[in-house]
Amino acid sequence: MSPKNFSYRTSRALTTELLVGLVTVVSLAGCSSSMDVAGASTDSDTASALQSEQPPINADPVISEIPDSQWARMVKTGTWRPGCPVGRADLIRLQVNFVNFEGRVKRGELVAHRDSVDDLADIFSALFEAKFPIERMRAVEKYDGDLERSLNANNTSAFNCRRPDQINAPVDESPHANGRAVDINPFQNPWKNPRCKCWVPANDFGKAREGNGVITENSLPWKLFTERGWIWQNIKVPDYMHFDTGYPSRNRGSDVAAP
Repeated sequence: MSPKNFSYRTSRALTTELLVGLVTVVSLAGCSSSMDVAGASTDSDTASALQSEQPPINADPVISEIPDSQWARMVKTGTWRPGCPVGRADLIRLQVNFVNFEGRVKRGELVAHRDSVDDLADIFSALFEAKFPIERMRAVEKYDGDLERSLNANNTSAFNCRRPDQINAPVDESPHANGRAVDINPFQNPWKNPRCKCWVPANDFGKAREGNGVITENSLPWKLFTERGWIWQNIKVPDYMHFDTGYPSRNRGSDVAAP
Protein backbone atom coordinates (compact mmCIF):
# COMPACT_ATOMS: atom_id res chain seq x y z
CA MET A 1 0.00 0.00 0.00
CA SER A 2 1.33 3.45 -0.85
CA PRO A 3 1.86 5.89 2.06
CA LYS A 4 -1.26 8.01 2.44
CA ASN A 5 0.22 11.35 3.40
CA PHE A 6 3.61 11.60 1.75
CA SER A 7 5.07 9.99 -1.36
CA TYR A 8 8.38 9.88 -3.16
CA ARG A 9 6.87 12.01 -5.95
CA THR A 10 5.72 14.59 -3.39
CA SER A 11 9.19 14.64 -1.87
CA ARG A 12 10.76 15.31 -5.30
CA ALA A 13 8.24 18.06 -6.03
CA LEU A 14 8.85 19.81 -2.71
CA THR A 15 12.60 19.56 -3.20
CA THR A 16 12.29 21.10 -6.66
CA GLU A 17 10.23 24.00 -5.30
CA LEU A 18 12.82 24.66 -2.60
CA LEU A 19 15.62 24.66 -5.16
CA VAL A 20 13.74 27.08 -7.42
CA GLY A 21 13.23 29.39 -4.43
CA LEU A 22 16.92 29.20 -3.62
CA VAL A 23 17.88 30.20 -7.15
CA THR A 24 15.55 33.21 -6.94
CA VAL A 25 17.04 34.37 -3.63
CA VAL A 26 20.60 34.03 -4.91
CA SER A 27 19.77 35.98 -8.09
CA LEU A 28 18.18 38.84 -6.11
CA ALA A 29 21.27 39.04 -3.91
CA GLY A 30 23.41 39.75 -6.94
CA CYS A 31 25.15 36.41 -6.98
CA SER A 32 25.84 34.37 -10.08
CA SER A 33 22.69 33.65 -12.07
CA SER A 34 23.96 30.20 -13.00
CA MET A 35 23.21 27.16 -10.84
CA ASP A 36 25.39 24.14 -10.16
CA VAL A 37 23.37 21.42 -11.85
CA ALA A 38 25.38 18.64 -10.17
CA GLY A 39 24.73 20.24 -6.78
CA ALA A 40 21.00 20.37 -7.45
CA SER A 41 20.99 16.69 -8.31
CA THR A 42 22.86 15.85 -5.11
CA ASP A 43 20.41 17.84 -2.98
CA SER A 44 17.48 16.06 -4.61
CA ASP A 45 19.05 12.65 -4.10
CA THR A 46 19.74 13.47 -0.46
CA ALA A 47 16.14 14.49 0.11
CA SER A 48 14.93 11.25 -1.43
CA ALA A 49 17.35 9.23 0.70
CA LEU A 50 16.16 10.93 3.88
CA GLN A 51 12.57 10.21 2.89
CA SER A 52 13.34 6.49 2.45
CA GLU A 53 15.09 6.35 5.85
CA GLN A 54 12.12 7.92 7.63
CA PRO A 55 8.99 6.26 6.22
CA PRO A 56 5.50 7.34 7.25
CA ILE A 57 4.26 5.62 10.38
CA ASN A 58 1.32 4.11 8.48
CA ALA A 59 3.47 2.41 5.81
CA ASP A 60 2.47 -1.24 5.39
CA PRO A 61 4.87 -4.19 5.12
CA VAL A 62 5.82 -5.10 1.56
CA ILE A 63 6.55 -8.68 0.48
CA SER A 64 8.26 -8.97 -2.90
CA GLU A 65 10.60 -11.03 -5.03
CA ILE A 66 14.32 -10.37 -4.55
CA PRO A 67 15.52 -7.79 -7.10
CA ASP A 68 18.33 -8.71 -9.48
CA SER A 69 20.72 -6.21 -7.91
CA GLN A 70 20.15 -7.59 -4.42
CA TRP A 71 20.50 -11.20 -5.55
CA ALA A 72 23.77 -10.35 -7.30
CA ARG A 73 25.11 -8.93 -4.04
CA MET A 74 23.91 -11.97 -2.07
CA VAL A 75 25.86 -14.21 -4.44
CA LYS A 76 28.93 -11.96 -4.50
CA THR A 77 29.17 -11.81 -0.71
CA GLY A 78 28.49 -15.54 -0.20
CA THR A 79 25.25 -14.85 1.67
CA TRP A 80 23.97 -17.38 -0.85
CA ARG A 81 26.30 -19.82 -2.60
CA PRO A 82 26.03 -23.09 -4.53
CA GLY A 83 25.24 -25.88 -2.09
CA CYS A 84 22.84 -23.81 0.02
CA PRO A 85 19.60 -25.72 0.76
CA VAL A 86 17.35 -23.06 -0.81
CA GLY A 87 17.63 -20.95 -3.95
CA ARG A 88 16.35 -17.65 -5.22
CA ALA A 89 12.91 -19.10 -6.02
CA ASP A 90 12.50 -20.06 -2.34
CA LEU A 91 13.43 -16.68 -0.89
CA ILE A 92 11.41 -13.50 -0.49
CA ARG A 93 12.20 -9.94 0.57
CA LEU A 94 10.22 -8.35 3.40
CA GLN A 95 10.28 -4.60 4.02
CA VAL A 96 8.65 -3.50 7.26
CA ASN A 97 8.71 -0.55 9.64
CA PHE A 98 10.23 -0.71 13.10
CA VAL A 99 10.93 1.70 15.96
CA ASN A 100 14.56 2.07 17.00
CA PHE A 101 15.92 2.70 20.48
CA GLU A 102 15.66 6.46 19.95
CA GLY A 103 11.95 6.11 19.19
CA ARG A 104 12.40 6.90 15.50
CA VAL A 105 10.54 5.03 12.76
CA LYS A 106 12.83 3.17 10.35
CA ARG A 107 12.25 0.90 7.37
CA GLY A 108 13.78 -2.54 7.78
CA GLU A 109 14.49 -5.40 5.40
CA LEU A 110 14.62 -9.16 5.90
CA VAL A 111 15.16 -12.04 3.49
CA ALA A 112 13.28 -15.20 4.44
CA HIS A 113 11.79 -18.38 3.04
CA ARG A 114 8.54 -17.76 1.20
CA ASP A 115 6.73 -20.24 3.48
CA SER A 116 7.70 -18.21 6.57
CA VAL A 117 7.60 -14.61 5.39
CA ASP A 118 3.89 -14.06 6.13
CA ASP A 119 4.51 -14.92 9.79
CA LEU A 120 7.41 -12.49 9.92
CA ALA A 121 5.37 -9.71 8.30
CA ASP A 122 2.60 -10.14 10.87
CA ILE A 123 4.96 -10.44 13.83
CA PHE A 124 7.16 -7.45 13.01
CA SER A 125 4.10 -5.35 12.20
CA ALA A 126 2.77 -6.17 15.68
CA LEU A 127 6.14 -5.33 17.25
CA PHE A 128 6.08 -2.01 15.38
CA GLU A 129 2.56 -1.24 16.61
CA ALA A 130 3.70 -1.97 20.17
CA LYS A 131 6.87 0.13 19.67
CA PHE A 132 9.11 -2.77 20.70
CA PRO A 133 12.57 -1.29 19.99
CA ILE A 134 14.87 -2.80 17.37
CA GLU A 135 18.33 -1.38 16.75
CA ARG A 136 18.49 -2.06 13.01
CA MET A 137 17.17 -4.50 10.43
CA ARG A 138 19.27 -5.05 7.30
CA ALA A 139 19.73 -7.99 4.97
CA VAL A 140 23.02 -9.72 5.81
CA GLU A 141 24.63 -9.21 2.39
CA LYS A 142 25.00 -5.57 3.47
CA TYR A 143 27.54 -6.93 5.96
CA ASP A 144 29.20 -9.00 3.21
CA GLY A 145 27.40 -12.09 4.51
CA ASP A 146 29.58 -11.99 7.63
CA LEU A 147 27.62 -13.22 10.64
CA GLU A 148 29.98 -11.63 13.16
CA ARG A 149 29.73 -8.21 11.52
CA SER A 150 25.96 -8.42 11.52
CA LEU A 151 25.84 -9.46 15.19
CA ASN A 152 28.31 -6.78 16.25
CA ALA A 153 26.13 -4.17 14.53
CA ASN A 154 23.18 -5.36 16.64
CA ASN A 155 21.45 -6.19 13.39
CA THR A 156 18.17 -8.11 13.25
CA SER A 157 18.34 -10.58 10.35
CA ALA A 158 16.89 -13.80 8.95
CA PHE A 159 18.30 -15.70 5.94
CA ASN A 160 22.03 -16.28 5.78
CA CYS A 161 23.56 -19.46 4.34
CA ARG A 162 26.62 -18.52 6.43
CA ARG A 163 30.24 -19.27 5.87
CA PRO A 164 31.51 -22.74 6.79
CA ASP A 165 33.38 -21.43 9.84
CA GLN A 166 30.34 -19.49 11.08
CA ILE A 167 27.54 -22.01 10.71
CA ASN A 168 26.31 -23.82 13.82
CA ALA A 169 24.57 -26.76 12.12
CA PRO A 170 24.93 -28.77 8.91
CA VAL A 171 23.95 -26.41 6.10
CA ASP A 172 21.00 -28.51 4.89
CA GLU A 173 19.49 -28.56 8.39
CA SER A 174 20.31 -24.98 9.42
CA PRO A 175 17.20 -22.81 10.00
CA HIS A 176 19.09 -19.67 8.96
CA ALA A 177 20.45 -21.28 5.79
CA ASN A 178 16.87 -22.26 4.91
CA GLY A 179 15.48 -18.78 5.64
CA ARG A 180 13.27 -20.00 8.48
CA ALA A 181 14.96 -18.30 11.43
CA VAL A 182 15.43 -14.78 12.71
CA ASP A 183 17.83 -13.18 15.22
CA ILE A 184 16.50 -10.09 17.01
CA ASN A 185 18.62 -7.45 18.78
CA PRO A 186 21.74 -9.63 19.21
CA PHE A 187 23.33 -7.22 21.71
CA GLN A 188 20.32 -7.30 24.06
CA ASN A 189 19.76 -11.01 23.36
CA PRO A 190 23.18 -12.70 23.03
CA TRP A 191 23.92 -16.38 22.59
CA LYS A 192 26.41 -18.51 24.53
CA ASN A 193 29.04 -19.58 22.01
CA PRO A 194 30.25 -23.04 23.08
CA ARG A 195 33.52 -22.53 21.19
CA CYS A 196 34.67 -19.82 23.60
CA LYS A 197 32.04 -20.30 26.32
CA CYS A 198 31.38 -16.58 26.01
CA TRP A 199 28.37 -14.39 25.26
CA VAL A 200 28.21 -13.18 21.65
CA PRO A 201 28.22 -10.40 20.56
CA ALA A 202 28.53 -9.03 24.13
CA ASN A 203 27.91 -10.18 27.67
CA ASP A 204 26.01 -7.11 28.96
CA PHE A 205 22.62 -8.85 28.76
CA GLY A 206 23.80 -12.44 29.08
CA LYS A 207 22.53 -12.76 32.63
CA ALA A 208 20.76 -9.41 33.05
CA ARG A 209 17.55 -10.34 31.27
CA GLU A 210 15.65 -7.07 31.46
CA GLY A 211 15.54 -3.75 29.63
CA ASN A 212 14.40 -2.33 26.31
CA GLY A 213 14.60 -4.77 23.42
CA VAL A 214 15.28 -7.77 25.66
CA ILE A 215 13.43 -11.01 24.86
CA THR A 216 12.30 -13.23 27.72
CA GLU A 217 9.68 -15.91 28.15
CA ASN A 218 6.22 -14.31 28.03
CA SER A 219 7.60 -11.09 26.50
CA LEU A 220 5.76 -9.76 23.46
CA PRO A 221 8.17 -11.21 20.84
CA TRP A 222 8.04 -14.58 22.61
CA LYS A 223 4.22 -14.57 22.57
CA LEU A 224 3.96 -13.49 18.93
CA PHE A 225 6.38 -16.14 17.69
CA THR A 226 5.37 -19.07 19.87
CA GLU A 227 1.64 -18.67 19.20
CA ARG A 228 2.49 -19.24 15.53
CA GLY A 229 4.50 -22.36 16.29
CA TRP A 230 7.99 -20.81 16.19
CA ILE A 231 10.55 -22.00 18.72
CA TRP A 232 12.70 -19.75 20.90
CA GLN A 233 16.33 -20.74 21.59
CA ASN A 234 16.08 -23.93 19.55
CA ILE A 235 19.60 -25.01 20.51
CA LYS A 236 21.34 -26.65 23.49
CA VAL A 237 22.95 -23.39 24.68
CA PRO A 238 21.25 -20.07 25.54
CA ASP A 239 20.44 -18.18 22.33
CA TYR A 240 18.11 -15.39 23.36
CA MET A 241 18.02 -13.65 19.97
CA HIS A 242 16.90 -16.71 18.00
CA PHE A 243 13.52 -17.96 16.78
CA ASP A 244 12.99 -20.65 14.14
CA THR A 245 10.27 -22.96 12.79
CA GLY A 246 12.08 -26.15 13.81
CA TYR A 247 15.29 -28.11 13.54
CA PRO A 248 16.16 -29.67 11.15
CA SER A 249 14.66 -26.76 9.25
CA ARG A 250 11.07 -27.29 8.21
CA ASN A 251 8.00 -25.32 7.26
CA ARG A 252 5.90 -24.14 10.18
CA GLY A 253 3.14 -26.65 10.76
CA SER A 254 5.13 -29.57 9.38
CA ASP A 255 4.57 -32.84 11.19
CA VAL A 256 8.27 -33.71 11.03
CA ALA A 257 9.40 -34.32 14.60
CA ALA A 258 12.31 -32.37 16.01
CA PRO A 259 15.30 -34.48 17.10
